[in-house]
Amino acid sequence: MTLKRRLLMILAIALLAGGLYGTGRLGMTVQRDENEEVEEEFLFGHRDTLYLWYTDEALTDYLNSVVVSYSEYQDDVRVVPVYTSGLEYLETINQASLQTKEVPDLYIVSNDSLEKAYLAGLASEVRIPQGVLPMAEVLPQTAVRAVTYMDKQIGYPFYFETSCFLYNRTYLEDWARSQLEMLRDQEMAEESQEQAESGDVEEEVTGEATVVDISDEAVAAKMEEALPQTIDDILAFADVYDAPEQVEAVFKWDVSDIFYNYFFVGNYIDVGGVSGDRSDSIYIYNEEAIRCLRVYQDLNQFFSIDTKEISYDGVLQDFIDGKIVYTVVTSDALSRIEKAREEGDFAYEYGMSMLPDVSEQLQSSSLSVTQCVAVNGYSTQKQKANDFAVYLTEYAAQDLYTRTGKLPVYAGGTTYDNPNAAAFLEEYQNSVPMPKMIETSNFWVELEIAFAKIWMGDDANDSLRALSEQIMAQVLGEAYTEEYIDVPEPVEEGEEDLEEDGSSQDAGEEE
Repeated sequence: MTLKRRLLMILAIALLAGGLYGTGRLGMTVQRDENEEVEEEFLFGHRDTLYLWYTDEALTDYLNSVVVSYSEYQDDVRVVPVYTSGLEYLETINQASLQTKEVPDLYIVSNDSLEKAYLAGLASEVRIPQGVLPMAEVLPQTAVRAVTYMDKQIGYPFYFETSCFLYNRTYLEDWARSQLEMLRDQEMAEESQEQAESGDVEEEVTGEATVVDISDEAVAAKMEEALPQTIDDILAFADVYDAPEQVEAVFKWDVSDIFYNYFFVGNYIDVGGVSGDRSDSIYIYNEEAIRCLRVYQDLNQFFSIDTKEISYDGVLQDFIDGKIVYTVVTSDALSRIEKAREEGDFAYEYGMSMLPDVSEQLQSSSLSVTQCVAVNGYSTQKQKANDFAVYLTEYAAQDLYTRTGKLPVYAGGTTYDNPNAAAFLEEYQNSVPMPKMIETSNFWVELEIAFAKIWMGDDANDSLRALSEQIMAQVLGEAYTEEYIDVPEPVEEGEEDLEEDGSSQDAGEEE
C-alpha cells in the first residue's frame, strides 16, 4: 500500500469516527452537503459498497466500530450499516432489493424467518471464504441447525437468546453454612453425650474452645447441593428452607411467556425436525410431553402465580430486591443485575446454571433464537458480503457482549470468560432452535395459550391433543384427529397404601 493510500485510509477512519461514514436510517436521508459528497467520492470511490441492514438499535455503535476495523483489514470494500424498523422487515428488504440501487447486500435476521427469506429470494446459501473452517467445526450444533434450511446453510449465526436458571448465591451460601453448622453442633452434642455416658470426661471444657470452623470450601460444596437438578429438587429445597423475612417465593418465573415455560416440554415436542424445516416431522402429542405438562400444572399448588398479574420485568425486579431464590431469565438479566449493583440496589451475589430437568425420568430443553447474518439473493456482491459476514460473526465477535450485552454464538470455539454468560452458552448448546416453517408460525402463540389453560386447571392431555390437531390440520390442509393416548395420573404414596389395603380387603372377602 502506497503512502498516499495509507494517508487516505487514516483520513477515512477519522471521518468514520466523526460521523461522515455514519449509519444510515431507512426513511431518514443522511444529509450531506456538496463538499461532503465530493470528499466521500474521493475517499471511497475506489471501493465497492456493501449495505448491512439491522433492526436492533443497540447494535449501532458496535457495528460502526466493526466496519471501521474491517476497512483496515479490507481496503477495497466499505460497509454501510443501515438501521431500520423491524415491522415488515423482510417485506421492506424485498422492496429495497427490487426498487432501489442501494440493495441490502446482507442483513441481520432471526433464524425463524429464514424459510420466508429463502423462498422470497432474500437469502442465499453461504459461501465460506477459503481458509475459514466450516461452521460445524467451530460453532455449537444448535447454531448450525438454526441456519440450516433443506440441508443448506443460509445464514451465519451471530448472537443468540435462550433462557437460563438464575439463583441468589448469597441465600444459598447462607443456607449451606447454617446446615453445616447445625450438623457440626449435632455431632459435637452426640460426642459429648457419649463421653459423659462412658465417664471418659476428665475435665470440663467450654463449648467455644471445641468449635470447628466451617471452611469456605465446605460451604461451596454444600451450596452445590442446593442447585436443583430437577423440579423435584426445587420442591424438596422449598420444604426445608428457612427463608429470610424478605423472601416471598423460593421459585417464581413468568408463567405467562412461552419462552420461560418451553423447557418443560422442549425435549419431547418436535416441530420441523432437527433443523425446524420439515413439515413431515411434527411430534407434539405424546406421553412424555403430557407427563411434563402435568408436572408443570402441579407447580401451581406450590407456587401460586397469577398468569394475569405476572410479568418478566416484575419477576426480575423481585429477584433484584431479594424476594426470590430461584427464577428463569434471559440474558438481559445479566446487565440489569449488574446495573442495579452499580447503583447500590442489589446487595447479593448471584449465579447462573442450566435449567433443571422436569424429573429424573423427564429431561428438559429450553427454546433458543439465533440472530444470524443472511446474504441477500439479490446482491450482486455475494462473495464480498459473505467475507464480511464471516468477519462480523467470528473475527469481530469477541467484543460483542461487552459492547452490547448480546451473547455471540462464536466464543473462540470454547466458552466465555464470564461464568454466568458461559452458563447461557451451555444452555444454548442444549436448546431447541426456533423452527423456520411458515405453516407453523402461530405454534408458539397457541402453545402459550395451552400452557396458560393448563396452569389454570385444564386437562393437559386434552389441551395438548387439541393443539396437535390444530397444527397438523394447518400443515396438511385438512382436518386431523389424534388417537387418544391414555396416560394414567401418577399415584401418590399414601394413595398407593390405601389401594393396596383395599385390594387385600377385597381379596379376603372373596375367600
